[in-house]
Amino acid sequence: MAKSERKRALRGRAGRMKGGRGSGRGTSGHTRLWGRHAVEAALKNPARQHRKLWATREGIESLDGELPADFPVEYADVQDLARLVAKDAPHQGLVLECEPLEDVFLDEVLGGEADRPIVVLDQVTDPHNVGAIMRSAAAFNAAAIVTQDRHAPPESGVLAKSASGALETVPWVRVVNLARALDELAENGYWRIGLTGAAEATLAEALPAGPVALVLGAEGEGMRHNIEVHCDALAKLPISSVMESLNVSNAAAIALYAVTTRNS
Repeated sequence: MAKSERKRALRGRAGRMKGGRGSGRGTSGHTRLWGRHAVEAALKNPARQHRKLWATREGIESLDGELPADFPVEYADVQDLARLVAKDAPHQGLVLECEPLEDVFLDEVLGGEADRPIVVLDQVTDPHNVGAIMRSAAAFNAAAIVTQDRHAPPESGVLAKSASGALETVPWVRVVNLARALDELAENGYWRIGLTGAAEATLAEALPAGPVALVLGAEGEGMRHNIEVHCDALAKLPISSVMESLNVSNAAAIALYAVTTRNS
């Protein structure tokens, strides 16, 4: 199907917008996503269960893909959509309410593939950072990201917008105990590398040939001691002394690139 035809197929039935105002939270038990990349990826994800799409006509025009003929779409103007999302959120004329994704378990992503690292985040709570890391994980073909359930942001429109569609494609494993998850990674052949500026070795020196789990801590505090001792090696990125550290999402992107290119 040509792109113009796919766009026409997305222009399903639409009525006047009804209800919805406030904080960007979905109705009870649901997730509200916004922005073209996040919404389009969610619409294309067969694992998503959708409830309703609010959109401007321009927003519908921007989509690439097909909606079922009976998909619940309501046209709205920009001001109405702004009431559905977080303050000043760039919704780009598209707001989708859907069910959260189903849980993914660690044993489901342990393929032990040397070219597909797993990213482990220790108490990285900013949804912008987690979303950006997810986007890099998708770009560099990571197998999954792993977070501790109590110390990570929930699935949200902010995170999905930062992930630019990667929320729908990168498995997100939320565990109760991160140290136990690291033990399970080791048992499945992963070499666990904790990134910290205090390390002696650089990441390039610490990288093995086999499967890798990259462990990153929150900005400021870094990895907790209990997580560091569950790593096989600690490594640093060789940045200039004029800068003390990198944003955790930037560090994750560089580390993922290093894994991808280690044998090139």
